[in-house]
Amino acid sequence: MTDFFHAFKYPWILSLIGFGALFFTWLLYRLYQAKADTLESAIMEISFDKVEGLVIPSIDEGEILIDYLLLTSQGLLIIEVKDVKGNVFGGDKVQDWTVISDDRRYTFSNPQPALYDRILAVQQIVRQVPVVGRILFLDGAQFTKDVPDLVTDLVGLVTDFNELDKSAAKLKIRAFRPYWDLICEEALSNNSK
Repeated sequence: MTDFFHAFKYPWILSLIGFGALFFTWLLYRLYQAKADTLESAIMEISFDKVEGLVIPSIDEGEILIDYLLLTSQGLLIIEVKDVKGNVFGGDKVQDWTVISDDRRYTFSNPQPALYDRILAVQQIVRQVPVVGRILFLDGAQFTKDVPDLVTDLVGLVTDFNELDKSAAKLKIRAFRPYWDLICEEALSNNSK
């Protein structure tokens, strides 16, 4: 092994390469953390409670998975997160949406119908509370034409759902809390079956 190190005229280069690899790994980790922190901070700013990975009964048969269900001053908010990078081509009446990035092109089903199903499933449990939904595209996704209905980014999400009057928000939350507890109980009882 020492012959390997002696083969280089400048052995300090190996140390520099090792340090560079460590720095690059740390940088990737920080970028990943920053994305998670941004999503979490937006959720904390607009919500008074949250449930991740909620499973509830569908309105037809089976179950529906909800990425995030938030208790906001406007009611319950369902968020479906899409973490794509590139230009997104999609619309309200388009069946498949396309993402084109520098090195890749792929399609995925229009997420709006599934979001409508999620909204109806939550409304079936909590009929007296407003229930809305958003498809949240994280940083890195850009719509080249009009942004479809119910689609937003982090800035739009905070703008649409942030309550500036916190005392008024607390009164609304107090009124919504029994229904929030009801859907949490429904999810727990459904998951224990």
